[in-house]
Amino acid sequence: MSTRDPQPAECIEGPVQVVALTREAATALCRLATSLGLDAVRIDLAGCSDKTGFLERTAEALAFPAWFGGNWDAFYDCLADLGWRPVGGHVLVFEHADAMRRNAPEALDTAIAILHDVAAAWQSRDLPFRAFLDGPPAATEGD
Repeated sequence: MSTRDPQPAECIEGPVQVVALTREAATALCRLATSLGLDAVRIDLAGCSDKTGFLERTAEALAFPAWFGGNWDAFYDCLADLGWRPVGGHVLVFEHADAMRRNAPEALDTAIAILHDVAAAWQSRDLPFRAFLDGPPAATEGD
C-alpha cells in the first residue's frame, strides 16, 4: 500500500487518469483494451458516496476473492494480484464518480493513490495496468 500522501486526483499522471468520460468513451476504452488482449472492466460508481461503497462496487465488478477485507490494504492486495482474472494486463474504467468526489474526496484521492501504486507493481512485472476515473480533466498551464 502507498506510504506517500494521497494527491488530488487531477495531479496524478501516467497509468491512472482522471478524465471526462462519456458512456461512449468508456465503451471505446474497453473495446480498445480488449482488442489489445487486456482485461477491461467497467465499474459503475453512480450514487456511490463513500469508501465502503467504492470498495464494494470494485470488489463486485472484479469478483474479488472471499478473503477481501473491505479496507485499503486488501484493495491494494487484490488489485496487485488479480490472479483469478485473465492475464495479460488490466484496464479499469470507473464511471460516475461525481457523488464520491462531492461526498468523500479524501477517500477518492486515497483510491487513486493506491491505483497508482498498483500500476507500479504491475509495471515491475512488465504487465500493463491502467485505470481511468470519470471526472474533470486536469487543468493545463494557462488555464
